[in-house]
Amino acid sequence: MALSLADPILLSFLFFATAVLYSSVGNAGASGYLAAMTLAGLAPEVMKSTALLLNIIVALIATFRFARAGYFSWPLFWPFTVASLPFAFVGGMLSLPGPLYRVLVGIVLLFAAYRLFWYTDQGKPGTGAVPLVLALVMGAGLGLVSGLTGIGGGIFLSPLLIVMGWAEPRQSASISAAFVLVNSVAGLCGDTVSVHALPSAAPLWVGAVVVGGLAGSELGARQLAEVALRRLLAVVLAIAGLKLILVRR
Repeated sequence: MALSLADPILLSFLFFATAVLYSSVGNAGASGYLAAMTLAGLAPEVMKSTALLLNIIVALIATFRFARAGYFSWPLFWPFTVASLPFAFVGGMLSLPGPLYRVLVGIVLLFAAYRLFWYTDQGKPGTGAVPLVLALVMGAGLGLVSGLTGIGGGIFLSPLLIVMGWAEPRQSASISAAFVLVNSVAGLCGDTVSVHALPSAAPLWVGAVVVGGLAGSELGARQLAEVALRRLLAVVLAIAGLKLILVRR
């Protein structure tokens, strides 16, 4: 679907705000980008590749910022990632039928809305004791979902690490950002094999999320999250998710 001039500019502002909010907690914002593109009426194949590209940019910035602050843990990171990479690549190669893609992404957006609305920095003290087999299985599942939908998986991994007591919140944010980065790269490589083109407005959107990612990751490292703003974004995600599931076009 072709966009008018106003639509890419409006999406740039939405992408910027999404990058700020998500990168502050170690995520890259794919669910927010997908929500904005859903409301703008973009085609599924454009949504997927664009979300993966923007994810890579923001996740790279967040990974660097949180790692530099000393929160990254290789022993926690690698078990999830080694299994997720091949599945993210395969998922990126697969092209789901439009209706199925819309329902799948709609469900993910609703979960993301729930996750953001009830987000809290409080969690169990991180023990770092992650069962290897469980981490491999979870990583494979998250990688496949990442490649199929264009969502890097951080929205699932971050709360999982905290709830299970495997990582403290800031450490979880660092691991999640790196996880999103590698899975988004793998997913986009697979999507490139499927010959999905990026929209012409992509450079403008990349610039918007670079600025947003820098601002958000800095806020996250200093623990300056805004709960009210995340809950407002959660409402937008829920609306977009319901639109994908319920509205047929």
